[in-house]
Amino acid sequence: MKLQHKDKAYLLLEDGSIFEGSAIGKKGTRGGEICFNTGMTGYQEIYTDPSYYGQIIVNTNSHIGNYGVLDVEEESDSPKISGLVVNDYSYVYSRKLATESLQEYLERNDVVGIADIDTRKLVRHIRSKGAMNAIISSELEGHDLQAELGKVPSMVGLELSSLVSTKEPYFVGDEQSAVKVAVLDLGVKASILSNLASRGVYCKVFTAKTTYEEMKEWNPDGYFISNGPGDPASMSYAVETVKSILADDHPLFGICLGHQVLALACGVTTYKMHHGHRGLNHPVKNLTTGLCEITSQNHGFSISADDVESSDIVEATHIHLNDQTVAGIHVMGKKAFSVQYHPEASPGPHDSRYLFDQFVELIKSK
Repeated sequence: MKLQHKDKAYLLLEDGSIFEGSAIGKKGTRGGEICFNTGMTGYQEIYTDPSYYGQIIVNTNSHIGNYGVLDVEEESDSPKISGLVVNDYSYVYSRKLATESLQEYLERNDVVGIADIDTRKLVRHIRSKGAMNAIISSELEGHDLQAELGKVPSMVGLELSSLVSTKEPYFVGDEQSAVKVAVLDLGVKASILSNLASRGVYCKVFTAKTTYEEMKEWNPDGYFISNGPGDPASMSYAVETVKSILADDHPLFGICLGHQVLALACGVTTYKMHHGHRGLNHPVKNLTTGLCEITSQNHGFSISADDVESSDIVEATHIHLNDQTVAGIHVMGKKAFSVQYHPEASPGPHDSRYLFDQFVELIKSK
């Protein structure tokens, strides 16, 4: 096999740390908030998850690209990450079903990346110093690289959902289904919609800034608030929509960013985490059943545990066992609940998919 020529690339972090490696994907320069995902598989689903918009992803699994890419593993219409950092990068793949190599895929979608990085060292640094902005370039060096990094906006206060949301409403599922759910698309993953559709739900997916009055015209049986990128505190439009849904006491389910928006609608504040939760093996305890589940997570913001504890509006239903952050809430006296993690788990374990059943049963009980 012919050896792949490797061009030089640089990764510069906001604190001045610099890593030299090999350029992968599209040649160029990209910046964003650097974070890491500990999943050992599912890289294509990660790259196409709209929640990662504006972020440079470090894959902690040492081998990336070895099984290529497949169309059905897309979580949106294209990769949403700002850049990619890996250790050992494979230009060839062994999966017979794959449609192309990861390199061809990244080039076709203009994704800039860097390989041959000591990702263990880099992840330990992020764990210690926290998430921060960074820049990858196969074009720039020195002061030019530093100047370009200075242009990258902070994730705090950044509203991104309207940039990744659908531009026009669309439908998913069987039009003849007995259950209709209005989905507020803040950056929804395709596998969330397929999980709802497989349970007999007909979904109409609305743009991020759709008002409650507009969604209500479709006469849905329930409402779903999706995952997505950015700072939830910057999304007053979505918070107001959720407040209106709660006021009319409709069944409501929120995932990830949707969980944070529901909390804000109930007077619970959010905050930027030190380095977030991103991976497929996060342990969560269901406080209602006492059972534990291994979950897929992807978030850099969380809701205040103190606010939840003192609230007379919401109560905690799930807790993250690693750091005791609130992983789920229920609005008391309402048919509304949410979780911070991803029960659809694409990629990841399926321990939490019962939550979709719970939502459908809640709608039918109405």
